[in-house]
Amino acid sequence: MPLAVVHSRALVGLDAPAVSVEVHIGVGLPAFHIVGLPEAEVRESRDRVRAALLHAGFDFPNRRLTVNLAPADLPKASGRFDLPIAVGILAASEQVPANALDDLEFVGELSLTGAIRPIRGALAMALAVAREAHERSLLLPAANGDEAALVDGVRLLAAEDLVGVAAHLSGSSPLVRIEPGVLHAACAASDDLADVKGQPFAKRALEVAAAGAHNLLMIGPPGSGKSLLAHRMPTIQPPMDTAEALESAALASLHGAFRTEHWGRRPFRAPHHGASAAAIVGGGSNPRPGGQTLSYAHTRCMANQRLSKRANKVRATLSSKLCTTFEAPRGAGRERRPLLVFAGRRRTEQNPFGKFLAISGLCPSACAATGLLAKTMQNGSNAGLYALFAGRLSVASVVEAV
Repeated sequence: MPLAVVHSRALVGLDAPAVSVEVHIGVGLPAFHIVGLPEAEVRESRDRVRAALLHAGFDFPNRRLTVNLAPADLPKASGRFDLPIAVGILAASEQVPANALDDLEFVGELSLTGAIRPIRGALAMALAVAREAHERSLLLPAANGDEAALVDGVRLLAAEDLVGVAAHLSGSSPLVRIEPGVLHAACAASDDLADVKGQPFAKRALEVAAAGAHNLLMIGPPGSGKSLLAHRMPTIQPPMDTAEALESAALASLHGAFRTEHWGRRPFRAPHHGASAAAIVGGGSNPRPGGQTLSYAHTRCMANQRLSKRANKVRATLSSKLCTTFEAPRGAGRERRPLLVFAGRRRTEQNPFGKFLAISGLCPSACAATGLLAKTMQNGSNAGLYALFAGRLSVASVVEAV
């Protein structure tokens, strides 16, 4: 059979849309073409797949190969399509039975030796399979088995190399199914709000912000304890439920930073005051979180100290993200968190990436030392900043020097 269809998954934000990898072996001069809007790393899979098949002892067809990644208008990126392309070539050349592909979805990057390397976003793909194609099993790299096993309602198969996948499809050596794992919440952070001496009004404001998922602006001179208090916000936030923990873990998996020992913990992000807007928000033609990003602070806390020292573009970006919030039902204050929405430059729609609780610090001008906050906001250098953020903050706390 010169045509084989293999099921796989792309990755667009937190979504993992289905992709059909169609492999056709035709008559003509030897060639290997990949169509369907592939990015550079997908086009380079031709060399990886060829070397992996030959090193694993399979025959590579010396004919005209055409690989179509459907739908054609969806950008395809990353090396996760190496495994489905290789399996499609094996099925189209009748080296493995094609009827064994109907109940499986394949993701994985191949090395030149035929080993299957881990990929990012495995948890998001497992969630998509459980939601959209629960009748199929997801075959993924063994290194991603632990994070994918956190999802209930999906059958998972883990493989170490291409030879093991071919043996499973042929029925000679079936792969072992991964059972869903149960993780307990991680231990709380070492910092504790109880360690802070004094500052009763600031601690009360912190408790109110944590209980209702409100944003917080702390104003005070350097050394008054703004950063000290902000770093202790995760220790008093409500514990994450299973849905929140899964969504947060899926976002960390997009960044390749998920660790099972961090399950159920609300991580704390504190971007440097010199970080650019792109580093904080993320983005790109195929949107993904940045290294220090609001979207990476999903259901988490982000301290944004030294607000006045950030560039105007960064402050404007933060302001626009704080403008958009989730519409929560009445009485569900904890669920009303800012929604980070951005779009790529081409062929992508807006993607909801992150819900975060923002804590910002502001050092007023010298006249604040007299306690005249109103005068500072009207006449000081921070008047514009306060006006920009005042309408988008639920709590404002003045931290006085001890």
